[in-house]
Amino acid sequence: MRSGTILLLTPPLVQANAPYPATAVLAASLRARGYEPVQADLSLALVLRLFSSDFLARAQAQLARRPGRQSPAVRHFLKYAPDYFRVIDDVVRFLQGRAPELAYRLATRAFLPEGPRFAPLDEQGLDETAAGPLAVTDRAKWLASLMLDDLADMIRDGLDPRFGFSRYGERLAVSQPSFAPLARALAAPPTLVTEALDALVDELADRHDPALAALTVPFPGCLPGALLAARRLRRRCPAVRLALGGGYVNTELRELTDPAVFDWVDYLCLDDGEEPLGRLAAHVCRGEPFRPLRTFCREAGRVVYHAGVAEEPVDAAVAQHPDFKSLDLGRYLPMVESVNPMHRLWSDGCWLKVRLSHGCYWRRCRFCDTSVDYIARYVAPDPEAAADRLAALSRETGRTAFHFTDEALAPGWLRPLAGALQSRGGNLVWWGNIRFEKAFTPALARTLAASGCVAVTGGLECGNDRLLRLMNKGITLNQVEACCEAFAGAGILVHAYLIYGFPTQTRAEALEALAFVRGLFARGLLHSAYWHRFALTCHSPLARDPGSVGIRLLPEPAGRVRFARNEIPYEEPCAPDWERLGEGLRRATYNYMLGRGLDWPIGRWFR
Repeated sequence: MRSGTILLLTPPLVQANAPYPATAVLAASLRARGYEPVQADLSLALVLRLFSSDFLARAQAQLARRPGRQSPAVRHFLKYAPDYFRVIDDVVRFLQGRAPELAYRLATRAFLPEGPRFAPLDEQGLDETAAGPLAVTDRAKWLASLMLDDLADMIRDGLDPRFGFSRYGERLAVSQPSFAPLARALAAPPTLVTEALDALVDELADRHDPALAALTVPFPGCLPGALLAARRLRRRCPAVRLALGGGYVNTELRELTDPAVFDWVDYLCLDDGEEPLGRLAAHVCRGEPFRPLRTFCREAGRVVYHAGVAEEPVDAAVAQHPDFKSLDLGRYLPMVESVNPMHRLWSDGCWLKVRLSHGCYWRRCRFCDTSVDYIARYVAPDPEAAADRLAALSRETGRTAFHFTDEALAPGWLRPLAGALQSRGGNLVWWGNIRFEKAFTPALARTLAASGCVAVTGGLECGNDRLLRLMNKGITLNQVEACCEAFAGAGILVHAYLIYGFPTQTRAEALEALAFVRGLFARGLLHSAYWHRFALTCHSPLARDPGSVGIRLLPEPAGRVRFARNEIPYEEPCAPDWERLGEGLRRATYNYMLGRGLDWPIGRWFR
């Protein structure tokens, strides 16, 4: 086996405001083993390539030649194409923080072409909500973001229907029992989007000539882009070995028997990727014997899973020091996609994503993937060591903003961490996910705020005590309310994840939950929320005991081989019309986040 470069790739598409952390973690692990890996964020590179005057000129030329009906986004783009060519490069520079003075022109609403995404500004009065004497920069970022949303709609409607701002071809990958439909879709004629991706991969291949390339696939909307990148890389570098890993692989491909995916890649690695990738690197780059760990590959035309035996300590996953310094953080693209201050955290600001603890300390919720390693195995680092890591990362990158991506930050562990952060100074800013537990007292919330905590997210789920017990969530509505009050009183923003359509949930319970949520918004205890439709997953306790909640599992697609499996179809007799109810729940909560409709009767949202 030849020695050579190891290429770590984030495929399209994930959010463009900050790096997805997988390659940074893997790079640090490989450096500790004596390698010099190269990180490349193909997702960010593709977004920047698409939102450029050169690409928009190509898009305009292609769309102008197409007859027939066009979407509003495409029509508007064609009508105002010269204006888009004029402003797009400067808008991107502004959002990257490289042209801050442009805010004064952007904020006037006389500088940008305004497409369909701008309509709510006047129709719903949102422009007045965002206006103010000190709001020039925020307003400019919001308007610039709306313009990019218009262009994203144009790309989706006119150039490539698989394109989304933070996902690509997501529906092709979700719980897909066979690889064949995905392969057929990816064999379709190229689009301007896939041609741009091919060009970026060619540039990387020619620059680095990798021996091994590892692509992280955290979400379904990254799989098509990862496979397209892998295919192009193989064509450019025929000897390269290709590996996939990440959250999508860990949850959806654990029962893989379909060998067709190995026409595109060589290995699929499960769970924490540091040791499995390290073993692949030793084999491919140093010629050591093949000793795979938690790795699928194809042998004699069949899928073989090598479980192997881990040799590294179980706490290695929480001791890593991610390598963000080799990424150009100044190229990322923060966007303001909501005037709600909590909701915008996901897309605004270059938050360094860091996982401090591994797994969930509760890990008992019946709807959760509690049988999978990333939930089931809880390991927390020493708080002092974690604070040292964060301080070092801040020094290395010049950044002070962190998003802790832990499944749930334990209150008993956060207290000493907060003390350790305060003792080191540095003025860090951070947010992360918690459980709404009574241990989050007003005193602890004030301590967390003093250490730099500006926001928390947590699962309120169905917002009903009966259903919370049925879920084995381990919290009550009284605890949620007290917890939110503690955080809000300390000046910490609070976001709630909500679920509707849980088995046995009634229409009345859904409306009661909305009333509870409205009350939290009205009192200033909750600042943002989002409703998710319940999905039954194969790794959850409920999937093993569906009768306990009155549901019947439906037959899954039968086939000789299996590709992906995660969501399980089921039926529930006499269930409410969740499609209609879900629409009302989302509409109401969207308005609550803007401070509107808090005095309306609940039923008004469902008319």
